[in-house]
Amino acid sequence: MTVETATERERLWLGPYGRVVAGIFALAFLIAFESLAVATVMPVVAKDLDGLSLYALAFAAPTAIAVITMAIAGPMIDRQGPGPGLLAGVGIFVLGLVGAGSAPNMEVFLLGRCVQGLGTGFVGVGLYVVIGSVFPDEMRARVWTVMTSAWLLPGLVGPVIAGMIADHIGWRWVFLSVPLIAVCSVALFWDAVRRVKGDAGVTSDHRRVWWATLTATGILGMSLSGQRGFALWPVLLVAGFALTFAYGPRLLPRGTWLGRRGLPSVIAARSLLSAAFFGAETYVPLSLVEHRGLSVSQAGLLLTSAAVLWFTGSWVAANVPALSSKVLRVRVGAVCVLIGTSAGALSLVDAVPVVLIAAIWSIAGLGMGMAASTLGVLLLDHSAAGEQGVNSAAMQTSDAAVQSIVLAIGSVVFAILLTSHAMTGYVLVFVLAMLTAVVAVAVSARLEARE
Repeated sequence: MTVETATERERLWLGPYGRVVAGIFALAFLIAFESLAVATVMPVVAKDLDGLSLYALAFAAPTAIAVITMAIAGPMIDRQGPGPGLLAGVGIFVLGLVGAGSAPNMEVFLLGRCVQGLGTGFVGVGLYVVIGSVFPDEMRARVWTVMTSAWLLPGLVGPVIAGMIADHIGWRWVFLSVPLIAVCSVALFWDAVRRVKGDAGVTSDHRRVWWATLTATGILGMSLSGQRGFALWPVLLVAGFALTFAYGPRLLPRGTWLGRRGLPSVIAARSLLSAAFFGAETYVPLSLVEHRGLSVSQAGLLLTSAAVLWFTGSWVAANVPALSSKVLRVRVGAVCVLIGTSAGALSLVDAVPVVLIAAIWSIAGLGMGMAASTLGVLLLDHSAAGEQGVNSAAMQTSDAAVQSIVLAIGSVVFAILLTSHAMTGYVLVFVLAMLTAVVAVAVSARLEARE
């Protein structure tokens, strides 16, 4: 590598990769904004379309549907390169946005959300493969930081902007105003991405789509049963667990959920860390409101602090020489998440100042930033040519499944105890999150394959 080339690569946004970086940021920003905006306007949507009974399904269905798409997208992108998959994903996602934004009733809105999920599966896998195939190894961590920053900005302003749009011009424009951003994001990196060729020798096991469908059904069942909104929810919960545990592992590298060394543990570690973080995040604001008397907006600021530290952790992982070891970054990050999730339990102790709880919770965000981005890089390091798409799909499928399992267990336990032993319910959901983080710390010691 010449000195000139090395200098150009240091200029991430302005060098030869600038347009690709900008495109990745724009597309990730699009997905992040839409995710957070939907959460903001859904109460208005449900009221306007008289669809409160389908409220939970509007969130759970896109995630489950994306699992099916990822089973298709992984081998397809390995075989054809990321271009066709990304183009298809963005096109389908835009179609879903238009369908949801113009829906005359809640059923059509739900259909639009499912179509969005189909597109998200292609986009998620495609972005991983773009990072792995376009950027040299020494730049990948910094590109992951760009991806993280694309989620930070919507986290800070997305709900406010979505609320303003809904209040002044109507909730439909939260969906209908986004397609232009999607088209522009593809245009930015299309020239570079279309030149990335796949491996024509990659084959696909068509049974994977069937396994993914059953896994998605299990994930959907667990998500809905956790709401306990109907009489047969225990049956749906058990069936959801059974389907997910029976067919989910078939979509992953052998031994993933058993913590086998190397790639399986890379995937498992990220899924466990994400489940621990979001499992605690679901209840920390509620605990602060119920037990500490904070307003909803004050409790929300705590989540914002964790989001800022998430970005900080990703930046530190990519730029601090003392953390040049990827495995070390994951282990430090995992320990930080474990420390941070203890904030939930501490929120129940009146003697602990709220400011200290906020500081400890922010450590969880810092750890997620360090570990999650690094695990994405390690996934690409462990993926040979023609395997990046399948392995990326496996990581995202595992994330969806493990998070759904932990959240479903937590929501059922919490709901059962809420009326009789509420404090016990809080304690158990926070203990569940911390135990999940403990397992993640243990798995993070198995990231390196045996020699």
